[in-house]
Amino acid sequence: MQPNKSTQLDISVQSSKSIESVPVDSKYHQADENTLSKLDNSVLDNSATRMPMLKPAFSLFIALAIILGLCYPLLMTGVAQVTMADKANGSLIEHNGSLVGSALIGQRFDQLEYLWTRPSAAGDGYDAAQSSGSNLGPLNPELVTGVEAQVQRLKAADPQNTAPIPLDLVTMSGSGLDPHISPAAAEWQVNRVARIRGISAEQVQTAIDEHTEARQFNLFGEPRVNVLAVNLALDDMAVVK
Repeated sequence: MQPNKSTQLDISVQSSKSIESVPVDSKYHQADENTLSKLDNSVLDNSATRMPMLKPAFSLFIALAIILGLCYPLLMTGVAQVTMADKANGSLIEHNGSLVGSALIGQRFDQLEYLWTRPSAAGDGYDAAQSSGSNLGPLNPELVTGVEAQVQRLKAADPQNTAPIPLDLVTMSGSGLDPHISPAAAEWQVNRVARIRGISAEQVQTAIDEHTEARQFNLFGEPRVNVLAVNLALDDMAVVK
């Protein structure tokens, strides 16, 4: 048996009245208002506490910028100028009152009376602003062509020399700025330089030996000859024919 519609309507009306008649507890309502008020106050407090923190943070930034960006570099520059002024200024080399180069950067020498440096891929050669190697792989035809060109250039400069050409005289360094060659590369050129200058091979070899740098701490790297230093010593030694 199904209840009629009037009975259902009466039940719904009575239940709605009973819900409306339930009193709201004022203490709970007050608690909700207090919670919302606390949340609003906490948001305001957080925003208020952030502002005073900006001042010390900004002050710390300025202090560190001055100390690390200004004072520390000036201090290190001053210490370097006092203890190692030559190295701090680029290891520059002066000869007869003129600046002729740096002990750290190579130069191109084409004259027969000088030791030649190794090829350079830095710009047009030993350009400190364009430090670079050839980046050619061992199977790259361009590398083979470049090496062959250097070999022919060296043989043309000294046809009498039939000794094997050291590798660093025909290949480029990684930086393109290397001021050194190996002792073997320097010795390969001794007879040519001595013949053109009209001095003995022993004199040229002595200049090479005096400007050969040993391994660092006798452990790291390889012995190397500073080409510019040797050529300056040769200029002081004898006049070219």
